[in-house]
Amino acid sequence: MNHKKNKSKSKKNNIKKNKLPLYFLSLLIITIIASALSYYLMKKESPSSVKTDNILENKKEIINIPTNEIKTFEEKTPEEYFDELNKTQDKHEKFEEYTKEFDNIIIEKDEATELINKENEEVLKKVEEIKEDKKKLETIINDNKEKEEKKEEPKEIIKEIKEVKKVIPIDEKNIITKKDTFKYNKDTKAKLVILIDDVSTKAQKDKILNIGYTVNMAFLPPTKTHKDSASIAQNLPFYMIHFPMQASSAFKGEEINTLKITDSYETIEKRVKQLRDWYPNAIYTNNHTGSVFTENEEAVDKLFRALKKYNFIFVDSRTSAKSVIKKYAKKYDMPYIVRNTFIDNDRDYKSIQTQLIKAIEIAKKQGYAIAIGHPHDITLKVLKESKHLLKDVEPIYMNKLPYL
Repeated sequence: MNHKKNKSKSKKNNIKKNKLPLYFLSLLIITIIASALSYYLMKKESPSSVKTDNILENKKEIINIPTNEIKTFEEKTPEEYFDELNKTQDKHEKFEEYTKEFDNIIIEKDEATELINKENEEVLKKVEEIKEDKKKLETIINDNKEKEEKKEEPKEIIKEIKEVKKVIPIDEKNIITKKDTFKYNKDTKAKLVILIDDVSTKAQKDKILNIGYTVNMAFLPPTKTHKDSASIAQNLPFYMIHFPMQASSAFKGEEINTLKITDSYETIEKRVKQLRDWYPNAIYTNNHTGSVFTENEEAVDKLFRALKKYNFIFVDSRTSAKSVIKKYAKKYDMPYIVRNTFIDNDRDYKSIQTQLIKAIEIAKKQGYAIAIGHPHDITLKVLKESKHLLKDVEPIYMNKLPYL
């Protein structure tokens, strides 16, 4: 039995000894195949590796940009940024991330540089324009300064010239109008215009109509104190507008919307237009007060422009001996009409009647006269009771003056 067991065991050991060379042979074959495969794969990947190394080398050259010119999103240089990536990513990932971020940085830097250059160009352009403007301004100032130095006169002389201009009155004799060329035919009756200013109520109008002969009425523009002064004039065959204008500072009781010498043309034109709306049938207007206004050439010029635009004719109440109305009546080709007397500066019966007689004598001498009064009861009483004094003259409306 033991002999059989030993024989069986010896047989198994012989089989193992016979298989061992086969194991070594198989391992050798596998090793050779693996080595050949590895060599093949390494050879195949070799060009890519070279290419990758070249790209990395090129990238390294590009990265050598001064750190004060290019910054990453965290204010780091490209080297610092990509060193951090090296610690956390494998080679392939580092390369791809590096390429992408670096390209973005280059693009952003180029765009920013282009924008800054454009802005710098604009700034430089503006600076040059400012310099040019400054040079032009300095040239103009210097030229004007030289001109002023050449033309400069002593201040005392300039002051004297200005003072002379103020006091020199307009020589009305050198201003010729139809009034100046009119020749009175004494075979005809002289004409007398009696004008009552400041009319503003129906009661005043009715008393004037009751005088018994032709008397002109000049109505104040409507205000809160005489709001009906325009409407009560409408049914009259003839009426005028009594236009408030600036008086001396001594005058009290100025009307609302009185024209001032400081008013613009637009203000004066608007006021004249308003009068035209209120008094559609009126043609003639005269000044209420106005001693300051009618002396001022600039103010009167504006007034006549507006009056001509709205078809008005001005009558100078002559509240100032320095009135310039005649000059501007001539300039704007309007009739020059001016009053001869005031009849009720003194409000007593005898004085008013004396002034009326004076107006009659002027009319008989030159062919016409204009006398101005006011709707005081005493004035209207004198006029009504003086009809017999008018036998040598004809009372008329203003638009019937013989020289018009």
